[in-house]
Amino acid sequence: MLENYSSVTEFYLLGFPGSKELHNILFATFFFFYSVTLLGNMVIILTVCVDKHLQSPMYFFLGHLSVLEILTTSVAIPLMLWGLLLPGMQAVSLSACCVQLYLYLSLGTSELLLIGAMAVDRYVAVCNPLRYNIIMNSHTCLWVVIVSWVFGFLFEIWPVYATFHLSFCKSNVLDHFYCDRGQLLKLSCDNSLFTEFILFLMAVFIIVGLMIPTIVSYTCIISTILKIPSGSGRRKAFSTCASHFTFVVIGYGSCLFLFVKPKQTQAAEYNRVASLMVLVVNPFLNPFIFTLQNDKFIEAFRNVMKHCYQLLKD
Repeated sequence: MLENYSSVTEFYLLGFPGSKELHNILFATFFFFYSVTLLGNMVIILTVCVDKHLQSPMYFFLGHLSVLEILTTSVAIPLMLWGLLLPGMQAVSLSACCVQLYLYLSLGTSELLLIGAMAVDRYVAVCNPLRYNIIMNSHTCLWVVIVSWVFGFLFEIWPVYATFHLSFCKSNVLDHFYCDRGQLLKLSCDNSLFTEFILFLMAVFIIVGLMIPTIVSYTCIISTILKIPSGSGRRKAFSTCASHFTFVVIGYGSCLFLFVKPKQTQAAEYNRVASLMVLVVNPFLNPFIFTLQNDKFIEAFRNVMKHCYQLLKD
């Protein structure tokens, strides 16, 4: 169906400028980041699933967040790594480009929804601890995850359809390492100002709309923590949400720079750097953010490793 609206049947990704030596350095760097991202998130998923001490809403959401991190990075990073090894531009079919953009946006939207849900979970845990198990029961948590996944994939149908409904007759060369929407709009010979404005409003609705309950939740959390009389009590309460707060700042900040802008056709260098933050740097940091300062998770991970060692030994 896409061919009815476009004379282009495939795109060519320029990837990263520079010499072959620079491409080799970038390949080694990004491959390391991607490998650590996969390993770190798989460790989180395995530990959460195996250890009974982590059967709580926070870790249930964290496990699903790790799944989304793996899928989101895997949509674009392997293609980027392959492009760094090729001598020229990388060819991508129109259908593959459409699928990649849809998966990237859908998984990203689902992740933002889950981050917002985790903020509310931390609010209930700190501000209403006596009713925490009643409010955040297994039924509620399951529905939150299902809604996050389904809404993300449904919400991004129209933006991707509107992007590929345009005619691409200026060129078929994308100055990016994946099928970036801004670069696709640049290639359109149609007037895309209205489409860009609607996409901007949708990005504001999702990102800013989810930031509001997150900000309200953390405002209440900080207010509650400051009322705790003992210093040790304040530290303990803050430690339960410090990692998520750090993740929120980095994650929402990167998405604001990348998606919430009236002009979607930003300079290629701007889009490339912002995309690297979202696809490479943030997923690389997240396993460390959620685990290094989490004594409960570290203890659970040690127990899983001991169990695995005993199984191998026997």
